[in-house]
Amino acid sequence: MHTVVVGTSGTTAVDVIAVARGGARVELSGEAVAALAKARGIIDALAAEPTPVYGVSTGFGALASRHISPELRAQLQRNIVRSHAAGMGPRVEREVVRALMFLRLKTVCSGHTGVRPEVAQTMADVLNAGITPVVHEYGSLGCSGDLAPLSHCALTLMGEGDAEGPDGVVRPAGELLAAHGIAPVELREKEGLALLNGTDGMLGMLVMALADLDTLYKSADVTAALSLEALLGTDKVLAPELHAIRPHPGQGASAANMLAVLKGSELTGHHQDGAPRVQDAYSVRCAPQVAGAGRDTMAHARLVAERELASSVDNPVVLPDGRVESNGNFHGAPVAYVLDFLAIAVADLGSIAERRTDRLLDKNRSHGLPPFLADDAGVDSGLMIAQYTQAALVSELKRLAVPASADSIPSSAMQEDHVSMGWSAARKLRTAVDNLARIIAVELYAATRAIELREGLTPAPASRAVIDAVRAAGVEGPGPDRFLAPDLAAADAFVRGGHLVSAVEPVTGPLQ
Repeated sequence: MHTVVVGTSGTTAVDVIAVARGGARVELSGEAVAALAKARGIIDALAAEPTPVYGVSTGFGALASRHISPELRAQLQRNIVRSHAAGMGPRVEREVVRALMFLRLKTVCSGHTGVRPEVAQTMADVLNAGITPVVHEYGSLGCSGDLAPLSHCALTLMGEGDAEGPDGVVRPAGELLAAHGIAPVELREKEGLALLNGTDGMLGMLVMALADLDTLYKSADVTAALSLEALLGTDKVLAPELHAIRPHPGQGASAANMLAVLKGSELTGHHQDGAPRVQDAYSVRCAPQVAGAGRDTMAHARLVAERELASSVDNPVVLPDGRVESNGNFHGAPVAYVLDFLAIAVADLGSIAERRTDRLLDKNRSHGLPPFLADDAGVDSGLMIAQYTQAALVSELKRLAVPASADSIPSSAMQEDHVSMGWSAARKLRTAVDNLARIIAVELYAATRAIELREGLTPAPASRAVIDAVRAAGVEGPGPDRFLAPDLAAADAFVRGGHLVSAVEPVTGPLQ
């Protein structure tokens, strides 16, 4: 099994996904263990002094003015975890919880949190045992970190609360730790706070969304090319010299992908056949501009994610010179903004894909295709309701595009009077990404059927490869009406699994 070594200088998106989705084993580097021990020595020295230090010998948030006596500090750390583990609603997905736990471990190992090495090792042990704390949908405002989600994870380290074992069964966390020979941690000064104060949940979801969207944007370029081909459109608008004079990188990449898919097609460029057209509709002609803008949005979001992956988010933090200082780095605004920005781009990509699908089904705009791509229109309804489903998904995307980060609800007796709502932005982006895959799947279903209905014209070799692959995956071609839901589910799995991209790349070369 792949092993991810956690050091002091952050981590990568590849490592996050390996741990979250691939179950990679986690190990602490010698450098990290040394940094943990050094920072802990600073915390222990401050704890022994009579002067109050926030997070070490005081209460938290609005209760920070109280100096906590030494005999109560272990109880204070336990209590902050217990009281903050106040999430509600459905359980969060296993991959999100694993990403959250790994990213908190990454920050702990930076040497800026003051957590003991044995606590960090227990975090790694829990991940390696496949134990996943039960974390709930609601409980984070995206400021002071993803407090409730991280608290539920810290509760598992203490042997309290519920967690899911590697067998998928939810059991008391203490039982699961014992079954895997892991001793519960007994938190000391600052450790409870250090386990809760991070943007780890929203960051983990951003990293995974970017990985999924990389596949989906390539897939959308392919389906846009298939729709252009099925509509007898022109590929001249994809010429590199046209995109060079408006040099947005994403636009150029998207146009290049479409052009590669369409190479060798006999269907493109029939504007003067039958009903003459001067140019294609915007949903066809402007596909690279829309998908390209989304790609550039992803590039910005990836930059933010990389910076956050290199960060040590905690409050207070241990600085190299030995100072322990309070800060506001736990505020999720940088991550929240790009999560919302991506949701807007996803909604627009889904919207333009749906417009192309609708055009394929409308006999007045499809340039010779049968109504709704039906076998016997009137007796058969064809893909009429598949487009309804796609439209419903697009409408949902538009609602999900409303930014969460524009909202703020004061909390903690007005101490935390401005919050990011980054966790909420991440949760709705996950739903949006899921829906985008379904929307692309419907366009794929319609476009491949439409191409097959263009008798006497040979599609591009890449298009032929897609049609062959999607039919082999259980998505049936033209014919009388049948139960459509299984076909759509198979098309969705085909897109979501990256098979659409892998079907064309042997012909086109790697897509950008």
